Amino acid sequence: MTTDRTVSEPIAAAGGVRIATDIAIVGGGLAGSLAAAVLARAGHRVVLVDKRAVYPDEFRVEKIGGHQLEAFRRLGFIRGLESAACPYDRVLNIREGKVVDVSVGQAYGLPYADLVAMARSQLPDPSSLIVDEVTAISCSDDVQHLELASGRRVTARLIVLATGMAGVLGYKLGIRRRVLAAGHSVSFGFTIARRDGAPFDFKALTCYGERTADGVDYLSLFPIRAGMRANLFMFRDPADPIMRDLRRETEATVLRLLPGLQTYLGDFRVVDRIRNWVMDLSVVEGHLQPGVVLIGDAFQTNCPAAGTGVARLLVDVERLCTEYAPRWLMTPGMSREKISEFYADRDKIAADQQSLKMARFRQALTSRDDIGWDVRRRLHFLRRSITHRVDQMRPGWLAHVRSALRA
Repeated sequence: MTTDRTVSEPIAAAGGVRIATDIAIVGGGLAGSLAAAVLARAGHRVVLVDKRAVYPDEFRVEKIGGHQLEAFRRLGFIRGLESAACPYDRVLNIREGKVVDVSVGQAYGLPYADLVAMARSQLPDPSSLIVDEVTAISCSDDVQHLELASGRRVTARLIVLATGMAGVLGYKLGIRRRVLAAGHSVSFGFTIARRDGAPFDFKALTCYGERTADGVDYLSLFPIRAGMRANLFMFRDPADPIMRDLRRETEATVLRLLPGLQTYLGDFRVVDRIRNWVMDLSVVEGHLQPGVVLIGDAFQTNCPAAGTGVARLLVDVERLCTEYAPRWLMTPGMSREKISEFYADRDKIAADQQSLKMARFRQALTSRDDIGWDVRRRLHFLRRSITHRVDQMRPGWLAHVRSALRA
């Protein structure tokens, strides 16, 4: 257990009444668990409060790749990710039954619960996780207080709210959530297998929607240890009867929406529970307060189809936990002026703005049926297809071009 002279008492055992620490993180999903591990490994006294000792099997983030891997590496989680996930490095991208291109690059698939468990396993002291529920919160320029359902109390210099879209605690502080787009997107998650037990002929596959009327952005297929995972992203009214069809007759409905898939999947079946998620785009207001900071979905939600949620979350964790929180703890107090530095961070603002921009772009590219967006959609896929064909004729040329542009 790390010694920290800014803390008057050690982290209390389960039967304790008062717990004093530097930073109390409320919410033990991915954002909270990553933040707790980063701060604790840096020697700060941290408690992570969540009502679940083992995070449940929820339909959230299920794949990590691209620039996200660099952030995991910088934060020291890449080995944990590699040990928990199923790797793949090629994605076949198709539309209308034809190959658009092939994406090459390391990626990993795993259930969200396993991702959270990996992050929690990086805590130097497992007792830093307090399995309890926060019932009251109060913040000031100096000391912050949490009351737990068990009767215990936590005193901290800084409280980090990583509570996702559950805004009850924020509401008690006067923080409100403003909805930018209600029912912005609908996502479905399920696992499939061939009926004959044979493996699929691809490592991973993305099938893009064929008609704007269907509102299908894409279906992503990628490996997890339990089989081939499917994530379907749509921009369509959550009350549309197609949602019921997807839950009750998943195989037939998926092929009705994406007929070009049949050749690639063959005779397949869904082998586990169908899960779906309706996402509102929203941001919080009234969040600039002393002693408390919001990260991840607690601050701003994302469009799952845009794939920017984990990137935003990682920016929040990295900037707060490696730059601001350590510096704030070096001087007395936790004023609003200190907290404002995090919200004004250029990297954070850019990630937040990019997330909203991509959410609107994916929706328009998928659903807008005016001439301008129809032309843009056709050019988008034509450009990708031509680039792929040229790269097949001259292997490696695209990598050389991208390298030259970065130089």
